[in-house]
Amino acid sequence: MSQGGAISEAHVAEVKPLGAEAASGERVSPIGEIRTGDAEQGAMLASPVTCVSDTPSREFLRLIPYDFARRHLVLGLEGSAVGPARLAVGSTTSPVAVFNVGVAMKRACASEPFDDVALAEAIDRAYAGAGEEQEEERAQDKAGLGPDGPTPSTPILADDASVITGGIGTGPGPGLGFGMDSSLWSTQLDVELTRSLDESRRDADLLDTSGKAAVVRLVDLVLFEAIRRGASDVHIQPIQGRVLVRYRMDGVLHTVRELAAGSSLSLAIITRIKVIARLDVAERRAPQDGRAAVTLGTTGRRVDLRVSTLPSTYGERVVIRLLDPERSARTLSFAALGMPPELERRYLQIASRASGTLLSTGPTGSGKTTTLYTTLSWISASNAAATTRGCELNILTIEDPVEYDLSTAGLSVSQTQVDPKKGVTFAAGLRHILRQDPDVIMVGEVRDQETARIAVQASLTGHLVLSTLHTNDAASAVARLIDLGVEPFLVASSLSGVLAQRLVRTLHQPCKGAGCAECLHSGFRGRTGVFELLAVDPGIRALIESRRSSPEIKALAVSRGMTTLAQAGQELIARGVTTRAEVTRVIETVDEEDVASLRPEARA
Repeated sequence: MSQGGAISEAHVAEVKPLGAEAASGERVSPIGEIRTGDAEQGAMLASPVTCVSDTPSREFLRLIPYDFARRHLVLGLEGSAVGPARLAVGSTTSPVAVFNVGVAMKRACASEPFDDVALAEAIDRAYAGAGEEQEEERAQDKAGLGPDGPTPSTPILADDASVITGGIGTGPGPGLGFGMDSSLWSTQLDVELTRSLDESRRDADLLDTSGKAAVVRLVDLVLFEAIRRGASDVHIQPIQGRVLVRYRMDGVLHTVRELAAGSSLSLAIITRIKVIARLDVAERRAPQDGRAAVTLGTTGRRVDLRVSTLPSTYGERVVIRLLDPERSARTLSFAALGMPPELERRYLQIASRASGTLLSTGPTGSGKTTTLYTTLSWISASNAAATTRGCELNILTIEDPVEYDLSTAGLSVSQTQVDPKKGVTFAAGLRHILRQDPDVIMVGEVRDQETARIAVQASLTGHLVLSTLHTNDAASAVARLIDLGVEPFLVASSLSGVLAQRLVRTLHQPCKGAGCAECLHSGFRGRTGVFELLAVDPGIRALIESRRSSPEIKALAVSRGMTTLAQAGQELIARGVTTRAEVTRVIETVDEEDVASLRPEARA
């Protein structure tokens, strides 16, 4: 056992459960006796708790290394100073691990079952907090403020500042330390990287750290932290002098880690990511694309990864898109998207038609695909068969790429991915879909003349076609279709409606937008949609057929009650959902007088 009672990895390998006899006949010390009474058995048989709200035990954090706690999913909880120590355990926590904790703490242990993901998050938070306290103590010692002189460092977290600096939970935090001295990284990474290459085909469980090399555990923890914080992308970006690890959250990039440029650690991370995505690890001068998947514990939760590498001036950069079905499932309702009830009612009137073209427009990252997925979910649910399972309609999609598997949400939807190498383009895929007896067709994006014409013809022959366009507002979609070569009279006949949208960040209510650690001091947490719906009626069709301009079409729609993106943004400002600066950043300059006129007191 290491000094101070902390568990070393060598010691863990030697300790046996209570009552086991060693080969030499020596009996194991009963210090860490595990309770097996009725109450303990009842606790272990109970359903796991999904939230760890109890305060972590300071004694546990002092004695048990982070790597051990994370690997075995065990965390001490505050309890009585006498009697058994409370331990939060996961579904994979072994009795041997509980026993070893008892040996280190010199107390019996009472286990309480918790959800694996919630427990892993709690362990990360607990040791991050312990690392911050340790940094404060070190700073006080350096300033001569310590009451008893320099405070000896504990073996819980190693200071890796020579390799890693800054980021969430600054200091020696558990996300990258692993309880290993930084001087060992450079000598051990080459050996462990070779071992990680041989483990590329094993189960990619982010919560299971047993038997994994240090760099493998590091990448797992970076991905786990990104998923836990709701990030959509992870960026590994080399710049002059350092390598940035950044998360895109709520549409904005946040730098959470900094690695030394050219260090073996940064190179090992990029190589490990390539191994996960089955890319060529030796190719560093050409872009590569790949896919992978990771799981979270025994819950079966799977997160798909889209990996892209690109050579840059200071080295190879990597971007990982996180496609989390659980996050997607929460947005399969229009209320969750932020769509106002009245606009939702008018939008669903268009979506409920048997034929026509319904477009979602906006820039990249504005939530267009999510809106279409939600629309397909509503169509499937509203046309559910009365006597048989599934939907009465045949729904097919052609996408680039397939972002979420809709079948996991219980939808009877067939999804096809574009593959230009095999001749499966949007146009070719759409032609083949029309031979599959479809009722509803979703086209990921109308990019070219051929796709636009086939989509319009499909809507005119009795199919409901959903697709996306890149335009600034709803009225501009008409001009875009005409520019793609579709005749105005065909656009007028086929187009049913256009939904323009943006995503704006919402104020973090707990800190009232002032900024806190939970929102990374940005003042924002989460996003909501801003929508503009152009319903094509006879008057709008007449303007389209006569090739009138987009501003004229928009003016007529506004005169008939259409709410523009700017007006919808002003409404959110007036309600205190977001700020004027945020709406201006995403949409356009907002007139402060218009905002004031929308506030409740002004209406009164």
